[in-house]
Amino acid sequence: MIAIKTPRLQLIPLDHSLLTIWADQGRDALEIQIGLQHNTWEIDAFFQEETQMALQDYWLPMTKKFPFDFIWYTNWEIILTEKSCSIGGIGMAGLPNDQGFTEVGYCLDKKFRGHGYASEALQYLIQWASQDQGLIYLVAETPIDNLASQSVLLKNDFVKTGQKKLMQPEGMEVFTWKRLIQVNRT
Repeated sequence: MIAIKTPRLQLIPLDHSLLTIWADQGRDALEIQIGLQHNTWEIDAFFQEETQMALQDYWLPMTKKFPFDFIWYTNWEIILTEKSCSIGGIGMAGLPNDQGFTEVGYCLDKKFRGHGYASEALQYLIQWASQDQGLIYLVAETPIDNLASQSVLLKNDFVKTGQKKLMQPEGMEVFTWKRLIQVNRT
């Protein structure tokens, strides 16, 4: 199994079969399949809905379409090593596009916020993704009132690039962010 190990975490990308277990049988069955201790995520309703939409409308179809590059199109479980449980998810919106960027997103269980886990997970995912010669920069969006998520991005050298309103959920205002990965590689 592919994994990124950090000082306190392990990031495990879910392949199509693991995503199917999650979709068909629920997170409990996914935890059992991966060998994790049970932890019911406590996340806001917006993020619950967004995660379910991503699972059905993006992760499942894209990991099926790109089985060899699935790690760029899936949720990576954020595992707290000392408790052997999933405390959230992180991932990217696919391989770098023609302009050399992809989007990154993450969500953390409320019970585990405030300990630097999201910052650590993002730091190591960036290090891993930086190995791809086509990746020039990463982008992200955060709700304008989500100061904790903005802090995670700032700790990982993202720069705020603007503000916009999203179509879904209707009218939500977000800050846009960018992080340069490479200037020129030889």
